[in-house]
Amino acid sequence: MCISTRLAAMLTRFMDGFMCCLTSKSANVVCPVETSELVDGYEFVEVKPGRVLRVRHVIPDRPVLEEPNAQGGNVSCKRKITVYRNGQMYIENLSGQEGTELKNCAKAKKDSNSTVEVELTDGTNSSPSVNLSKTRSDSNTAGNNGAAEAGAGGGGGAAPPAAGQTDQNQQLRRRRRKPKRIVVIDCERKISACKGTHADVALFFIHGVGGSLDIWGSQLDFFSQLGYEVIAPDLAGHGGSSAPKIAAAYTFYALAEDIRLIFKRYARKRNILIGHSYGVSFCTFLAHEYPDQIHKMVMINGGGPTALEPSLCSIFNLPTSVLHCLSPLLAWSFLKAGFARQGAKEKRLLRENNAFNVSSFVLRAMMSGQYWPEGDEVYHAELTVPILLVHGIHDKFVPVEEDQRMAEILPLGFLKLLQDGSHMVMMECPEAVNTLLHEFLLWEPATTSLATESKKRPETAKAQCDNAKALSELVRARPATARQSPNNAEKTPDGKARK
Repeated sequence: MCISTRLAAMLTRFMDGFMCCLTSKSANVVCPVETSELVDGYEFVEVKPGRVLRVRHVIPDRPVLEEPNAQGGNVSCKRKITVYRNGQMYIENLSGQEGTELKNCAKAKKDSNSTVEVELTDGTNSSPSVNLSKTRSDSNTAGNNGAAEAGAGGGGGAAPPAAGQTDQNQQLRRRRRKPKRIVVIDCERKISACKGTHADVALFFIHGVGGSLDIWGSQLDFFSQLGYEVIAPDLAGHGGSSAPKIAAAYTFYALAEDIRLIFKRYARKRNILIGHSYGVSFCTFLAHEYPDQIHKMVMINGGGPTALEPSLCSIFNLPTSVLHCLSPLLAWSFLKAGFARQGAKEKRLLRENNAFNVSSFVLRAMMSGQYWPEGDEVYHAELTVPILLVHGIHDKFVPVEEDQRMAEILPLGFLKLLQDGSHMVMMECPEAVNTLLHEFLLWEPATTSLATESKKRPETAKAQCDNAKALSELVRARPATARQSPNNAEKTPDGKARK
Protein backbone atom coordinates (compact mmCIF):
# COMPACT_ATOMS: atom_id res chain seq x y z
CA MET A 1 0.00 0.00 0.00
CA CYS A 2 2.83 2.34 0.87
CA ILE A 3 4.66 1.59 -2.39
CA SER A 4 1.57 2.19 -4.48
CA THR A 5 0.95 5.50 -2.71
CA ARG A 6 4.49 6.66 -3.45
CA LEU A 7 4.19 5.62 -7.08
CA ALA A 8 0.93 7.53 -7.38
CA ALA A 9 2.53 10.63 -5.86
CA MET A 10 5.48 10.44 -8.24
CA LEU A 11 3.19 9.97 -11.24
CA THR A 12 1.11 12.95 -10.12
CA ARG A 13 4.18 15.15 -9.90
CA PHE A 14 5.41 13.94 -13.26
CA MET A 15 2.07 14.67 -14.93
CA ASP A 16 1.93 18.11 -13.31
CA GLY A 17 5.38 18.93 -14.64
CA PHE A 18 4.51 17.54 -18.06
CA MET A 19 1.41 19.74 -18.24
CA CYS A 20 3.55 22.71 -17.19
CA CYS A 21 5.89 22.06 -20.11
CA LEU A 22 2.92 21.93 -22.52
CA THR A 23 1.21 25.04 -21.19
CA SER A 24 4.48 26.96 -20.44
CA LYS A 25 3.17 27.75 -16.98
CA SER A 26 4.78 26.94 -13.68
CA ALA A 27 2.99 24.67 -11.29
CA ASN A 28 4.79 26.18 -8.34
CA VAL A 29 2.70 28.51 -6.24
CA VAL A 30 5.27 31.18 -5.46
CA CYS A 31 3.58 32.98 -2.62
CA PRO A 32 4.01 33.27 1.14
CA VAL A 33 4.34 29.79 2.56
CA GLU A 34 1.49 28.81 4.82
CA THR A 35 2.59 28.62 8.42
CA SER A 36 1.22 26.93 11.46
CA GLU A 37 -0.77 28.75 14.07
CA LEU A 38 1.15 31.59 15.66
CA VAL A 39 2.70 30.41 18.90
CA ASP A 40 5.01 31.92 21.47
CA GLY A 41 8.55 32.18 20.21
CA TYR A 42 7.70 32.91 16.57
CA GLU A 43 7.64 36.40 15.13
CA PHE A 44 6.99 37.69 11.61
CA VAL A 45 9.26 40.59 10.69
CA GLU A 46 8.64 42.71 7.61
CA VAL A 47 12.15 43.57 6.45
CA LYS A 48 10.79 45.28 3.32
CA PRO A 49 7.30 46.06 2.08
CA GLY A 50 5.76 42.70 1.26
CA ARG A 51 8.88 40.79 2.34
CA VAL A 52 8.15 39.01 5.62
CA LEU A 53 10.51 36.65 7.43
CA ARG A 54 9.52 34.16 10.09
CA VAL A 55 11.83 34.33 13.11
CA ARG A 56 11.98 32.11 16.14
CA HIS A 57 13.01 34.31 19.02
CA VAL A 58 13.28 32.79 22.47
CA ILE A 59 14.08 34.89 25.54
CA PRO A 60 14.26 32.40 28.40
CA ASP A 61 13.20 33.21 31.92
CA ARG A 62 16.51 33.35 33.70
CA PRO A 63 16.11 32.70 37.44
CA VAL A 64 19.59 34.12 37.99
CA LEU A 65 21.17 36.96 36.05
CA GLU A 66 24.93 37.14 36.23
CA GLU A 67 26.98 40.12 35.23
CA PRO A 68 29.86 39.30 32.87
CA ASN A 69 33.10 39.33 34.80
CA ALA A 70 36.10 41.33 33.75
CA GLN A 71 38.17 38.20 33.24
CA GLY A 72 39.05 36.77 29.88
CA GLY A 73 41.98 36.98 27.56
CA ASN A 74 43.16 39.48 25.00
CA VAL A 75 43.77 38.27 21.48
CA SER A 76 46.08 40.40 19.36
CA CYS A 77 46.00 40.11 15.59
CA LYS A 78 48.65 41.97 13.62
CA ARG A 79 49.10 40.75 10.09
CA LYS A 80 49.93 42.14 6.68
CA ILE A 81 48.20 40.62 3.67
CA THR A 82 49.84 41.28 0.31
CA VAL A 83 48.19 40.23 -2.94
CA TYR A 84 50.30 40.16 -6.10
CA ARG A 85 49.20 40.35 -9.69
CA ASN A 86 50.43 36.85 -10.44
CA GLY A 87 47.75 35.37 -8.17
CA GLN A 88 49.82 34.88 -4.99
CA MET A 89 48.96 36.08 -1.51
CA TYR A 90 51.32 36.52 1.44
CA ILE A 91 50.08 36.62 5.02
CA GLU A 92 52.79 38.12 7.19
CA ASN A 93 52.69 38.04 10.96
CA LEU A 94 53.61 41.42 12.46
CA SER A 95 53.12 40.63 16.15
CA GLY A 96 55.98 40.53 18.58
CA GLN A 97 54.93 37.07 19.72
CA GLU A 98 54.21 33.92 17.78
CA GLY A 99 51.47 34.63 15.28
CA THR A 100 48.30 32.76 14.66
CA GLU A 101 49.48 31.80 11.18
CA LEU A 102 51.96 29.40 12.76
CA LYS A 103 49.21 27.32 14.29
CA ASN A 104 47.56 26.99 10.91
CA CYS A 105 50.68 25.40 9.45
CA ALA A 106 51.58 22.36 11.50
CA LYS A 107 55.03 21.94 9.96
CA ALA A 108 56.01 25.59 10.33
CA LYS A 109 58.98 26.69 12.40
CA LYS A 110 58.31 28.88 15.40
CA ASP A 111 59.44 32.32 14.34
CA SER A 112 58.13 35.68 15.49
CA ASN A 113 58.19 37.47 12.13
CA SER A 114 57.02 34.81 9.73
CA THR A 115 55.22 34.85 6.43
CA VAL A 116 52.59 32.50 5.07
CA GLU A 117 52.62 32.27 1.30
CA VAL A 118 49.26 31.35 -0.21
CA GLU A 119 48.38 31.02 -3.87
CA LEU A 120 44.90 32.36 -4.47
CA THR A 121 42.38 29.86 -5.76
CA ASP A 122 40.48 30.41 -8.95
CA GLY A 123 37.43 28.27 -8.18
CA THR A 124 38.83 25.16 -9.85
CA ASN A 125 39.61 21.86 -8.22
CA SER A 126 43.35 22.51 -8.24
CA SER A 127 45.01 22.50 -4.87
CA PRO A 128 46.79 25.70 -3.83
CA SER A 129 49.91 25.20 -1.77
CA VAL A 130 50.65 26.85 1.54
CA ASN A 131 54.30 27.40 2.46
CA LEU A 132 55.80 29.00 5.53
CA SER A 133 59.15 30.73 5.06
CA LYS A 134 61.62 31.64 7.75
CA THR A 135 61.72 35.34 6.98
CA ARG A 136 59.92 37.76 4.77
CA SER A 137 62.82 37.90 2.34
CA ASP A 138 62.89 34.09 2.13
CA SER A 139 59.19 33.94 1.36
CA ASN A 140 59.51 36.57 -1.34
CA THR A 141 62.34 34.63 -2.91
CA ALA A 142 60.29 31.41 -2.72
CA GLY A 143 57.37 33.09 -4.42
CA ASN A 144 59.52 34.46 -7.20
CA ASN A 145 60.66 31.22 -8.79
CA GLY A 146 60.18 31.79 -12.48
CA ALA A 147 62.19 33.36 -15.29
CA ALA A 148 64.89 34.74 -13.00
CA GLU A 149 65.63 31.32 -11.46
CA ALA A 150 65.50 29.62 -14.82
CA GLY A 151 68.09 32.02 -16.24
CA ALA A 152 70.44 31.71 -13.26
CA GLY A 153 70.22 27.91 -12.97
CA GLY A 154 70.11 26.80 -16.56
CA GLY A 155 72.80 24.20 -15.90
CA GLY A 156 73.17 21.98 -12.87
CA GLY A 157 76.73 23.17 -12.17
CA ALA A 158 76.38 26.84 -13.11
CA ALA A 159 78.46 29.26 -11.06
CA PRO A 160 76.64 31.69 -8.74
CA PRO A 161 76.18 35.21 -10.13
CA ALA A 162 78.29 38.09 -8.97
CA ALA A 163 77.21 40.38 -6.15
CA GLY A 164 76.33 43.25 -8.48
CA GLN A 165 74.34 40.98 -10.74
CA THR A 166 72.46 39.57 -7.72
CA ASP A 167 71.48 43.06 -6.57
CA GLN A 168 70.30 43.93 -10.07
CA ASN A 169 68.23 40.74 -10.28
CA GLN A 170 66.65 41.48 -6.90
CA GLN A 171 65.72 44.99 -8.01
CA LEU A 172 64.16 43.60 -11.19
CA ARG A 173 62.20 41.10 -9.13
CA ARG A 174 60.90 43.82 -6.84
CA ARG A 175 59.76 45.84 -9.82
CA ARG A 176 58.04 42.85 -11.39
CA ARG A 177 56.34 41.91 -8.12
CA LYS A 178 54.53 45.13 -7.49
CA PRO A 179 51.68 44.37 -5.05
CA LYS A 180 48.19 44.59 -6.37
CA ARG A 181 46.66 45.05 -2.93
CA ILE A 182 47.99 45.41 0.62
CA VAL A 183 45.84 45.01 3.72
CA VAL A 184 47.25 45.69 7.19
CA ILE A 185 45.32 44.42 10.22
CA ASP A 186 46.22 45.65 13.70
CA CYS A 187 43.60 44.96 16.33
CA GLU A 188 43.34 43.62 19.85
CA ARG A 189 40.10 42.28 21.24
CA LYS A 190 39.06 40.74 24.51
CA ILE A 191 37.42 37.32 24.37
CA SER A 192 35.47 36.08 27.38
CA ALA A 193 33.15 33.23 28.23
CA CYS A 194 29.52 33.59 27.13
CA LYS A 195 27.17 32.03 29.65
CA GLY A 196 23.43 31.55 29.54
CA THR A 197 23.11 33.74 32.62
CA HIS A 198 24.60 36.72 30.77
CA ALA A 199 21.91 39.06 29.46
CA ASP A 200 24.24 40.64 26.89
CA VAL A 201 24.66 37.43 24.86
CA ALA A 202 22.55 36.45 21.83
CA LEU A 203 22.89 33.43 19.54
CA PHE A 204 21.95 33.72 15.85
CA PHE A 205 21.33 30.55 13.81
CA ILE A 206 21.29 30.91 10.00
CA HIS A 207 20.42 27.99 7.71
CA GLY A 208 21.41 27.37 4.08
CA VAL A 209 19.72 26.60 0.78
CA GLY A 210 16.61 24.46 1.08
CA GLY A 211 16.57 24.49 4.87
CA SER A 212 14.56 26.33 7.47
CA LEU A 213 14.90 27.36 11.08
CA ASP A 214 13.45 23.96 12.02
CA ILE A 215 16.76 22.24 11.22
CA TRP A 216 18.14 23.98 14.33
CA GLY A 217 15.43 22.48 16.56
CA SER A 218 17.81 20.52 18.81
CA GLN A 219 20.19 23.46 19.17
CA LEU A 220 17.46 26.02 19.85
CA ASP A 221 15.90 23.87 22.57
CA PHE A 222 19.27 23.02 24.12
CA PHE A 223 20.61 26.56 24.39
CA SER A 224 17.31 28.18 25.36
CA GLN A 225 17.05 25.72 28.25
CA LEU A 226 20.54 26.80 29.33
CA GLY A 227 19.33 30.40 29.48
CA TYR A 228 20.65 31.73 26.16
CA GLU A 229 18.63 34.08 23.99
CA VAL A 230 18.34 32.46 20.55
CA ILE A 231 17.28 33.94 17.22
CA ALA A 232 16.73 31.83 14.08
CA PRO A 233 15.20 33.33 10.91
CA ASP A 234 13.81 31.64 7.83
CA LEU A 235 15.42 32.91 4.64
CA ALA A 236 13.08 34.36 2.03
CA GLY A 237 11.21 31.56 0.25
CA HIS A 238 12.02 29.07 3.00
CA GLY A 239 9.97 27.76 5.90
CA GLY A 240 7.34 30.26 6.98
CA SER A 241 8.82 33.32 5.26
CA SER A 242 7.25 34.94 2.22
CA ALA A 243 8.39 33.87 -1.23
CA PRO A 244 8.66 36.77 -3.71
CA LYS A 245 7.88 36.02 -7.35
CA ILE A 246 11.05 37.53 -8.83
CA ALA A 247 14.44 35.84 -8.98
CA ALA A 248 16.24 39.03 -7.94
CA ALA A 249 14.79 38.60 -4.45
CA TYR A 250 17.05 35.58 -3.87
CA THR A 251 20.48 36.97 -4.75
CA PHE A 252 23.20 36.89 -2.12
CA TYR A 253 23.01 40.64 -1.56
CA ALA A 254 19.22 40.64 -1.16
CA LEU A 255 19.33 37.83 1.38
CA ALA A 256 22.33 39.35 3.17
CA GLU A 257 20.41 42.60 3.57
CA ASP A 258 17.52 40.66 5.14
CA ILE A 259 19.89 39.01 7.62
CA ARG A 260 21.52 42.35 8.39
CA LEU A 261 18.16 43.88 9.29
CA ILE A 262 17.31 40.89 11.47
CA PHE A 263 20.66 41.21 13.21
CA LYS A 264 20.19 44.92 13.88
CA ARG A 265 16.77 44.22 15.36
CA TYR A 266 17.83 41.51 17.84
CA ALA A 267 21.56 42.13 18.41
CA ARG A 268 23.00 42.39 21.91
CA LYS A 269 26.42 43.49 23.08
CA ARG A 270 28.06 40.09 22.52
CA ASN A 271 26.62 38.13 19.61
CA ILE A 272 27.52 34.63 18.44
CA LEU A 273 26.78 33.66 14.84
CA ILE A 274 26.16 30.01 13.93
CA GLY A 275 25.82 29.31 10.21
CA HIS A 276 25.33 26.16 8.16
CA SER A 277 26.39 25.70 4.53
CA TYR A 278 25.26 28.79 2.56
CA GLY A 279 24.37 30.46 5.86
CA VAL A 280 28.09 30.64 6.70
CA SER A 281 28.51 33.25 3.97
CA PHE A 282 25.91 35.48 5.63
CA CYS A 283 27.67 35.07 8.98
CA THR A 284 30.95 36.11 7.37
CA PHE A 285 29.21 39.12 5.85
CA LEU A 286 27.90 40.19 9.27
CA ALA A 287 31.31 39.68 10.89
CA HIS A 288 32.76 42.16 8.39
CA GLU A 289 29.91 44.63 8.76
CA TYR A 290 29.83 44.57 12.59
CA PRO A 291 33.24 43.38 13.83
CA ASP A 292 32.81 44.96 17.27
CA GLN A 293 29.47 43.26 17.93
CA ILE A 294 30.41 39.75 16.81
CA HIS A 295 32.09 37.98 19.72
CA LYS A 296 32.45 34.47 18.28
CA MET A 297 31.36 32.57 15.19
CA VAL A 298 30.67 28.95 14.22
CA MET A 299 30.89 27.59 10.67
CA ILE A 300 29.21 24.22 10.09
CA ASN A 301 30.16 22.61 6.76
CA GLY A 302 30.64 26.04 5.24
CA GLY A 303 33.27 25.25 2.62
CA GLY A 304 36.45 27.01 1.59
CA PRO A 305 37.31 30.74 1.57
CA THR A 306 36.42 31.31 -2.07
CA ALA A 307 34.28 33.92 -3.76
CA LEU A 308 30.79 32.75 -4.72
CA GLU A 309 29.93 32.39 -8.36
CA PRO A 310 27.03 30.39 -9.82
CA SER A 311 27.93 27.39 -11.93
CA LEU A 312 27.09 27.56 -15.61
CA CYS A 313 26.81 23.76 -15.94
CA SER A 314 24.40 23.02 -13.13
CA ILE A 315 21.17 21.08 -13.08
CA PHE A 316 19.58 24.10 -11.39
CA ASN A 317 19.91 26.07 -14.62
CA LEU A 318 17.15 23.95 -16.11
CA PRO A 319 13.68 25.49 -16.48
CA THR A 320 11.55 25.57 -13.37
CA SER A 321 8.99 23.19 -14.81
CA VAL A 322 11.70 20.60 -15.52
CA LEU A 323 13.08 20.96 -12.00
CA HIS A 324 9.57 20.40 -10.70
CA CYS A 325 9.45 17.08 -12.56
CA LEU A 326 12.82 16.15 -11.11
CA SER A 327 11.94 17.15 -7.54
CA PRO A 328 11.59 13.52 -6.28
CA LEU A 329 15.02 12.72 -7.71
CA LEU A 330 16.52 15.88 -6.18
CA ALA A 331 15.06 15.03 -2.78
CA TRP A 332 16.50 11.52 -2.97
CA SER A 333 19.90 12.90 -4.02
CA PHE A 334 19.89 15.32 -1.11
CA LEU A 335 19.12 12.46 1.29
CA LYS A 336 22.04 10.43 -0.10
CA ALA A 337 24.54 13.30 -0.02
CA GLY A 338 23.36 15.14 3.08
CA PHE A 339 23.22 12.25 5.54
CA ALA A 340 25.75 9.60 6.45
CA ARG A 341 22.93 7.05 6.65
CA GLN A 342 19.71 6.89 4.66
CA GLY A 343 17.34 5.11 7.01
CA ALA A 344 13.88 5.79 8.34
CA LYS A 345 15.30 8.16 10.98
CA GLU A 346 16.91 10.42 8.38
CA LYS A 347 13.76 10.50 6.24
CA ARG A 348 11.75 11.43 9.31
CA LEU A 349 14.22 14.22 10.13
CA LEU A 350 13.86 15.65 6.64
CA ARG A 351 10.09 15.54 6.85
CA GLU A 352 9.73 16.91 10.39
CA ASN A 353 12.39 19.62 10.10
CA ASN A 354 11.09 20.97 6.79
CA ALA A 355 14.49 20.50 5.12
CA PHE A 356 14.82 20.67 1.34
CA ASN A 357 11.16 21.57 1.08
CA VAL A 358 11.14 24.64 -1.16
CA SER A 359 9.55 25.31 -4.52
CA SER A 360 11.50 24.67 -7.69
CA PHE A 361 11.41 28.39 -8.52
CA VAL A 362 12.99 29.35 -5.18
CA LEU A 363 15.59 26.58 -5.43
CA ARG A 364 16.60 27.64 -8.93
CA ALA A 365 16.76 31.34 -7.97
CA MET A 366 18.80 30.61 -4.85
CA MET A 367 21.41 28.58 -6.73
CA SER A 368 21.74 31.05 -9.60
CA GLY A 369 21.88 34.03 -7.20
CA GLN A 370 25.01 32.90 -5.35
CA TYR A 371 27.23 35.67 -6.69
CA TRP A 372 29.56 37.24 -4.12
CA PRO A 373 32.94 38.22 -5.62
CA GLU A 374 34.06 40.04 -2.46
CA GLY A 375 34.09 36.86 -0.37
CA ASP A 376 37.52 35.67 -1.44
CA GLU A 377 40.48 34.49 0.64
CA VAL A 378 41.58 38.02 1.52
CA TYR A 379 38.07 38.79 2.78
CA HIS A 380 38.18 35.77 5.09
CA ALA A 381 41.77 36.40 6.16
CA GLU A 382 40.67 39.78 7.53
CA LEU A 383 38.35 38.18 10.09
CA THR A 384 39.70 38.58 13.62
CA VAL A 385 36.92 36.87 15.55
CA PRO A 386 37.45 33.37 17.05
CA ILE A 387 35.78 30.87 14.73
CA LEU A 388 34.91 27.22 15.34
CA LEU A 389 34.64 25.08 12.21
CA VAL A 390 32.56 21.91 12.52
CA HIS A 391 32.70 19.39 9.68
CA GLY A 392 30.89 16.09 9.18
CA ILE A 393 33.45 13.72 7.74
CA HIS A 394 30.90 12.03 5.42
CA ASP A 395 29.78 15.30 3.81
CA LYS A 396 29.51 14.85 0.04
CA PHE A 397 28.61 18.50 -0.63
CA VAL A 398 31.62 20.08 1.11
CA PRO A 399 34.92 18.13 1.07
CA VAL A 400 36.95 18.22 4.25
CA GLU A 401 39.84 19.83 2.34
CA GLU A 402 37.76 22.98 1.89
CA ASP A 403 37.21 23.42 5.63
CA GLN A 404 40.90 22.71 6.18
CA ARG A 405 41.69 25.48 3.75
CA MET A 406 39.36 27.80 5.64
CA ALA A 407 41.06 26.98 8.94
CA GLU A 408 44.44 27.82 7.42
CA ILE A 409 43.32 31.24 6.23
CA LEU A 410 41.49 32.32 9.41
CA PRO A 411 43.64 33.93 12.12
CA LEU A 412 41.68 32.23 14.93
CA GLY A 413 40.12 29.14 13.38
CA PHE A 414 39.60 25.81 15.18
CA LEU A 415 38.58 22.82 13.06
CA LYS A 416 36.66 19.92 14.61
CA LEU A 417 35.63 16.79 12.72
CA LEU A 418 32.72 14.51 13.59
CA GLN A 419 33.12 10.99 12.28
CA ASP A 420 29.41 10.08 12.30
CA GLY A 421 28.17 13.28 10.66
CA SER A 422 27.57 14.44 7.13
CA HIS A 423 26.28 17.73 5.69
CA MET A 424 23.33 17.87 8.12
CA VAL A 425 25.54 17.07 11.10
CA MET A 426 23.51 19.19 13.55
CA MET A 427 20.52 16.93 12.86
CA GLU A 428 22.48 13.67 12.76
CA CYS A 429 24.65 14.25 15.85
CA PRO A 430 22.78 16.88 17.91
CA GLU A 431 24.39 15.95 21.24
CA ALA A 432 27.95 16.14 19.91
CA VAL A 433 27.29 19.41 18.07
CA ASN A 434 25.59 20.97 21.09
CA THR A 435 28.52 20.00 23.32
CA LEU A 436 31.05 21.47 20.90
CA LEU A 437 29.13 24.71 20.55
CA HIS A 438 28.55 25.11 24.29
CA GLU A 439 32.18 24.51 25.21
CA PHE A 440 33.24 26.98 22.52
CA LEU A 441 30.89 29.60 23.98
CA LEU A 442 32.43 29.07 27.43
CA TRP A 443 36.00 29.14 26.10
CA GLU A 444 38.21 32.13 26.72
CA PRO A 445 41.93 32.53 26.04
CA ALA A 446 44.33 32.52 28.95
CA THR A 447 45.53 35.87 30.23
CA THR A 448 48.94 36.67 28.75
CA SER A 449 50.56 38.33 31.73
CA LEU A 450 54.04 37.51 30.44
CA ALA A 451 53.55 39.92 27.57
CA THR A 452 53.28 42.93 29.88
CA GLU A 453 56.24 41.85 31.97
CA SER A 454 58.47 41.53 28.93
CA LYS A 455 57.85 45.17 28.06
CA LYS A 456 58.99 46.47 31.44
CA ARG A 457 62.54 45.10 31.65
CA PRO A 458 65.16 43.66 29.33
CA GLU A 459 65.65 39.92 29.46
CA THR A 460 68.41 37.51 28.79
CA ALA A 461 68.34 35.27 25.75
CA LYS A 462 67.30 32.30 27.90
CA ALA A 463 64.47 34.26 29.55
CA GLN A 464 63.22 35.45 26.17
CA CYS A 465 63.23 31.88 24.91
CA ASP A 466 61.29 30.67 27.96
CA ASN A 467 58.72 33.44 27.60
CA ALA A 468 58.34 32.74 23.89
CA LYS A 469 57.56 29.12 24.68
CA ALA A 470 55.04 30.15 27.35
CA LEU A 471 53.35 32.62 25.02
CA SER A 472 53.24 29.95 22.36
CA GLU A 473 51.28 27.71 24.69
CA LEU A 474 48.87 30.53 25.52
CA VAL A 475 48.27 31.63 21.94
CA ARG A 476 47.76 28.05 20.84
CA ALA A 477 45.12 27.47 23.54
CA ARG A 478 42.07 25.78 22.07
CA PRO A 479 38.51 25.77 23.33
CA ALA A 480 37.63 22.56 25.12
CA THR A 481 36.20 20.00 22.77
CA ALA A 482 33.49 17.47 23.25
CA ARG A 483 34.60 14.29 24.96
CA GLN A 484 36.12 12.16 22.28
CA SER A 485 34.49 8.88 21.54
CA PRO A 486 34.72 6.48 18.62
CA ASN A 487 32.12 8.70 16.97
CA ASN A 488 34.01 11.96 17.34
CA ALA A 489 37.42 12.93 16.08
CA GLU A 490 39.48 16.08 16.17
CA LYS A 491 41.72 17.24 13.40
CA THR A 492 43.89 20.27 12.87
CA PRO A 493 45.00 21.44 9.43
CA ASP A 494 48.49 20.25 8.56
CA GLY A 495 49.40 23.21 6.41
CA LYS A 496 48.53 21.49 3.13
CA ALA A 497 45.04 21.63 1.76
CA ARG A 498 43.47 20.39 -1.40
CA LYS A 499 40.63 22.35 -2.90
